[in-house]
Amino acid sequence: CFQAFIFAMIIYTTSYRTITTNAFSPLLLQRFSRTTYSHFHHSTKLNLNRFLLDSSEVQSYEAAIEKISELTTNSSAIPISNSMNDNDKIVAVLSKNDYRTIHAAKILNLQNGDSIRAGIVSSPQDFQKEVIKNEKQGYLTDSATISWIPEGKIKKAQPTKNGDPPGSLFIELNDLVSSLEQQQQQQQKESSSEEFSSSSSLSNEIKCYSFRKDYSVSLILALPRPLQLNRILPMISQLGVEHLVLTTAKKVPKDYFGSHLFRKPSQLQDLLIEGLCQAGDVNLPNVHVVKSNFQRNFCENGDLDRLFPKEEYARVISHPFRTNGNNVELPTSIRDVQFPNCSSSSSKKNQKPKIVLAVGPEGGWEEPGELNLFRENGFQQITLGTRILRSDVAVVGLLSLAHDLCVQKSQELQGGKVDNIID
Repeated sequence: CFQAFIFAMIIYTTSYRTITTNAFSPLLLQRFSRTTYSHFHHSTKLNLNRFLLDSSEVQSYEAAIEKISELTTNSSAIPISNSMNDNDKIVAVLSKNDYRTIHAAKILNLQNGDSIRAGIVSSPQDFQKEVIKNEKQGYLTDSATISWIPEGKIKKAQPTKNGDPPGSLFIELNDLVSSLEQQQQQQQKESSSEEFSSSSSLSNEIKCYSFRKDYSVSLILALPRPLQLNRILPMISQLGVEHLVLTTAKKVPKDYFGSHLFRKPSQLQDLLIEGLCQAGDVNLPNVHVVKSNFQRNFCENGDLDRLFPKEEYARVISHPFRTNGNNVELPTSIRDVQFPNCSSSSSKKNQKPKIVLAVGPEGGWEEPGELNLFRENGFQQITLGTRILRSDVAVVGLLSLAHDLCVQKSQELQGGKVDNIID
């Protein structure tokens, strides 16, 4: 019986290997590919160069202590303030399941007292409000300190052995500075060439939290597929835009606007904040949505001229290069874009280069209808070549080139050069 059993096992093993190798290999490979893709798709690692907080998450020290007392029974885990006036302290308490708390524990392995870069998110229009000084929106710090609040059975105020957070994360926002004020200080420092060339002394004298505001880049984007929009939004906020217009087009299906991002705008904002965390910026772009009839609901009603005045903005539309038989029209590069000029030469140095890019769907804008509409409204047509690019590739490429072009034009204006400026 034992010999018969061994003989049967040998036959079964040989047959199984043969069937698996010859018949089931494509199936197993397909299944493995699906598993690998699924794992890759859901395992995106988010790197935070700055912990960004919403103004609703920021609270006073006393309110935070009351919240912490409800979370833990360990009185020794409650952070002790060294400040004489606790009412002036600005803090935040992030829950154990918050992605920032998990990042602090698993990726950064932060311990009590460690410093992080943090900030309070602000939309661009908040800089024009006086309430920003009270709400601290748009403020930054590189010296925020953290403390762990252990919860449940965990007693030690430190990440666990497997990297999980022990509980909530307490963040104390020390030395908050307005990014707008820092920009003004930075511009004053840069007025001296010696101080501008010495980056080490500049970083010691002031904390350069701000991002340059001597130019402006905005984007008009024909709405891509919802899944693709999820990927594009963080990229857009990483590169930085002042205005983002999500619009319809002839080649954009209407059901794209039924995405959950438009039913729950907070999720759209979260994707933009994700990009800001990577870039270390705090300024959210102004988002405008045009769901139907771009010509009537954006161009003819005055929104186009209100957001992007012709006398201030270089209006640019991107479209794939076409060749029609023997009539080959030379493509226009973004470096050939003409910027509007100031009325007087004395104000040229104070001019702020501004550009708005119109990027169509993956098939391009409709020819000739939509292209003529943009041309009639003063848009200069450029191209990235004959290739038809995906929306995310086109957006990243064009925004990068636009930022580089605006920096160049800003330097030319400051130095008295006014090339590529429309008289």
